Amino acid sequence: MKLKIVENAKIYFLIPAVIILLGVVFFFVNGGFVQDIDFAGGMTMYVDMGKDVDTAEVADTVKSADSSIPTPRVMKADGTVIVIQTTHVEDGTRDKIQTKLVETYGIDRETAFISVDTVDATMGAELRSQALTAALIACLLMLIYITIRFEFFTGISAVICLLHDVLIMLSFYVIFKIPFNANFIAAMLTIIGYSINNTIVVFDRVRENQRKSMREVKSLVNTSISQTLKRSLYTTITTIVPVILLYILGVDTIKEFALPLMVGLLAGTYSSVFMAGSVWAGFKSLSKKRKLAK
Repeated sequence: MKLKIVENAKIYFLIPAVIILLGVVFFFVNGGFVQDIDFAGGMTMYVDMGKDVDTAEVADTVKSADSSIPTPRVMKADGTVIVIQTTHVEDGTRDKIQTKLVETYGIDRETAFISVDTVDATMGAELRSQALTAALIACLLMLIYITIRFEFFTGISAVICLLHDVLIMLSFYVIFKIPFNANFIAAMLTIIGYSINNTIVVFDRVRENQRKSMREVKSLVNTSISQTLKRSLYTTITTIVPVILLYILGVDTIKEFALPLMVGLLAGTYSSVFMAGSVWAGFKSLSKKRKLAK
């Protein structure tokens, strides 16, 4: 059965447009993105508790060490190791936190505290800048490569789909007030590579069908997507199932990476199947009209 993707392009574009618009609205309502320690700056403390502990109880314990400490974020890392994150605290306050943990849980002060790192806000700004630069360079190189392998309109369409995927991930984070951290950056760059692969599969089939004398753009795109649909869905399913399991069974730090991956995988599959071909068809139709007008 041949799908009518191009004919229903407005509907398929409307769905992500609504999500992105909601993201913009929540961005202003929430006063911007919620930034994790990686971006906002603060203290990260790795502690081996020697046993499984309730992270909420540990957070209450840390909070009780000093009334000036804002509500900390406590996550499980590996085995009995936990991660405690707070905004910037003085050395004296940090000592109070360690003393309170020793008194409450009976851990060894000399061996339990694996590391205590302080991240400055300027480092977070530098991380954001480097991530943005990496994403832009990746998109530019992909545009050049795809233009050489296919054509310019194909490259532009692919980059637009990548922009869609990133905006959907950003909108998801701002709508649900999920803190941004380095895991999001890693997931975003991973999805850029994954999504472009799915999109190229569609355009490769479009090129093959063009060589078979299929000249009508809508029919060409619809046929090509129909032929690659199973492959795209199977690839996504086999990729997202392990990621879901990581999110369910993994520790908190793994979940922070798995969550944006799941969102990005779904967004990437959607843009590859329901948007890439239609965007390309729109560019081709516009180009044809301009040539006829001349």
